[in-house]
Amino acid sequence: MSETQQTDAPDAHEATSAHEAWGAPRSRDLTWYDPIQTAAQAPLMSGVEFLRRMRDGLIPPPPIASHFGLDIDEVEEGRVTFRCTPDESGYNPIGTIHGGVLCTLLDTVCGCAIQSVLPQGKGYTSIEIKVSYVKAVRGGGGPLSAEGTVVKAGSRVGFTEGVVRDATGAVVATASSTLLIFDLPTPTPQA
Repeated sequence: MSETQQTDAPDAHEATSAHEAWGAPRSRDLTWYDPIQTAAQAPLMSGVEFLRRMRDGLIPPPPIASHFGLDIDEVEEGRVTFRCTPDESGYNPIGTIHGGVLCTLLDTVCGCAIQSVLPQGKGYTSIEIKVSYVKAVRGGGGPLSAEGTVVKAGSRVGFTEGVVRDATGAVVATASSTLLIFDLPTPTPQA
C-alpha cells in the first residue's frame, strides 16, 4: 500500500479537538402539515385549481416545501413559477449550493407544470429528469426563481422543461423531464 493510500484513524483526542475547532453546531427547525390530508384534496379538483389553492394558502404545501423553502409564485395552465432562498443547510462540501437542491427545485416546477394541465382525478410522477448545471450557486446570493413549462401533455406521459435563475436573472440550471400521468385513487367518504 502506498503512503497516499494509508490512513490512520484519528484518536479520540484529535477528533474532539477537530470538532471544537468547527464552532458551535447549527440546527434548523422544520414545520409542516399532514401531507395525507393535502394529497386527499388532489383528486377533488383540477391540477391548476389545486396549485392555485396551495399558492393562496387554502391547501397546505407538502413537507418538501418546508425542507427547501419552496414557495409558489405563479400558476397558469402549462406554466408555474416557484422561488426559494437556499440557506447553508443546502451547501455541498465546497461551500456552494448542492446540485440536489437545484434538482429538487427543477423536479418540483416540472412536475407542477404538468399538474397544471391535468383534469380532476389525474396525478403524475416523475419518470426521469435530466439536469444541466450551468453556473454554481453561492450561499447568500439571494432568492432563486424557477419556471416550469409543459412541452407536451399526452394522456399517459407528459414532457416538461424547467429553468432556474439566480437573483441577477442568470440561468444556473435547466432540466427536461418526463412524467407518468395516472388516475388518482377515488377518495372514500369519512364516516
